[in-house]
Amino acid sequence: MHRFTLLSSLFLALRLVHCAEPSLIFYNGKIVTVDERFSVQHALAIQDGRVLQTGDDQTILKSRGAGTKVVDLAGKMVLPGLIDSHVHPVGASMTEFDHPIPDMETIADVLKYVKECAQNLKEDEWVSVSQVFITRLKEMRYPARTELDEASPKNPVFYRTGPDASLNSLALKAAGIEKDFKVTDGGSGFFEKDADGEPNGVIRNLSRFVKVNAPGKKATDAEKTARLVALLKDYNSVGLTTIGDRDASESDIERYVKVRDADQLTMRVAFSHDVTNIGPINDIVHMIHQIAEHPLFRDKQKDGMLRIIGIKTYMDGGMLTGSAYMRAPWGVSKLYGITDPEYRGVRFIPHERLVPMVRAAVESKLQFTAHSVGDGAVHALLDAYEEVSKDLPIRETRPCVTHSNFMSEEAIAKAAKLGVSLDIQPIWLYMDTRALMNHFGYERLRWFQPLKSIFAAGVIAGGGSDHMMKVGSFRAINPYNPFLGMQTAITRTAKWYDGVLHPEEALTREQAIRFYTRNNAYILFCDDQVGSLEAGKRADLIVIDQDLLTCPADEISKTQVLETYLEGKQIYLKP
Repeated sequence: MHRFTLLSSLFLALRLVHCAEPSLIFYNGKIVTVDERFSVQHALAIQDGRVLQTGDDQTILKSRGAGTKVVDLAGKMVLPGLIDSHVHPVGASMTEFDHPIPDMETIADVLKYVKECAQNLKEDEWVSVSQVFITRLKEMRYPARTELDEASPKNPVFYRTGPDASLNSLALKAAGIEKDFKVTDGGSGFFEKDADGEPNGVIRNLSRFVKVNAPGKKATDAEKTARLVALLKDYNSVGLTTIGDRDASESDIERYVKVRDADQLTMRVAFSHDVTNIGPINDIVHMIHQIAEHPLFRDKQKDGMLRIIGIKTYMDGGMLTGSAYMRAPWGVSKLYGITDPEYRGVRFIPHERLVPMVRAAVESKLQFTAHSVGDGAVHALLDAYEEVSKDLPIRETRPCVTHSNFMSEEAIAKAAKLGVSLDIQPIWLYMDTRALMNHFGYERLRWFQPLKSIFAAGVIAGGGSDHMMKVGSFRAINPYNPFLGMQTAITRTAKWYDGVLHPEEALTREQAIRFYTRNNAYILFCDDQVGSLEAGKRADLIVIDQDLLTCPADEISKTQVLETYLEGKQIYLKP
């Protein structure tokens, strides 16, 4: 903790302790403070929206006054409000506005959905399917161009999974992706070919060339705001009180401001403002400096609910689409359509462009983070941080690596040395170990989300979900139930996978709780305010129905949140 923050917190704590009676007391419970010592207390007092004191029942109850509300927890556990370091709520809240989207687990499910959509559209209107990852389909492949043509012969189809996609013939034609197509915008990417050298429908990092004029109902401004509010309340229902919106656009940020100004915001939000990696590098650098002038940037305006903390861009593709940038070749794969034995994935930002982007962020005191899935991308980003650190102090900007799925001993050591934090989503391990094992094998996954090694090295890692579509903590893409994330980090067991993925990298229960509280607070620059239940901090907390420190590990995901509080005010009560 910085010296100024520590002194201000101590001053506030002393002021609260010597002020009037608490407004709210919880007692007869198991208060997991997540302080430095991970102390567990029996009671907690709140005043003016902040934690006044924690301790034993007798001491805390002595402080009550005539106006104090006293709550008997009857032995139940209390945790700091949970934090998800990586979500995309604005887009996620709108994914089923036009119609419900069914769960799709097979190619047949996908084609049925495409056909039904096409039958309800005018000719040439687009059918769009987003983030139904091929590794989560039974067949573990993209639907073929010919299959999409048969399901939708008169409508272009865009089956998108991040920067990669599968298109039918009409969509390929509309995007201008033909046999002689060349990338001319300064970015990277390629299309897969059939036996005749023609596009087979699968494109890698070329989704930006597909311009979809989405049909269907158009949401009003009020409807967009209402759906965001509803999603944030659903986050509250699973214990979340703070989130990191990673990749927020200016319009996204304005949406949150509207929610806050209408007094409907039930969630603290830290923004990583989106930044392109394509175009003249001087323009990108200027854009980064301009973001630091935004009134919500943390050094310009201390807003307890909305803050811009930095910027985010993209270093590589994804592990579920075979485009993550790896240090060693991926290997030939039917699953990922890889025929080149030397193929290592797709890197979006070369070193000579990455360094000035990082430098601009550090100069502006913005946190820099980049989507970096493969170990090649992780190493490349750490190399850029190391170069900039030679003449600029980067540690105070809390530079970050987003996803950081494939790691190495060297990468962990370098992150520790530079003060780089990691934004990791255990849900990728839970949902996708089956597919990764099929391709890479057990040994090559030794350094896949090596959480125990990361914690042991002193690197601050925080847990997130990368929620991007649908509402519902288990049905969403990706599931945003934080207790599922904790269970996965502790057990390293996965859906559709018999076994445990490198149990030597499992977190303890204490570490898993820190992963979703104190550590995330640090990564999102709010550790002086939330992340633990200590005197002077904001009273964001939850009451849950079971003891996470003693319950069976494989039942952690069944945890129910009974109550959620934001600054001492109840914002959720389980029906």
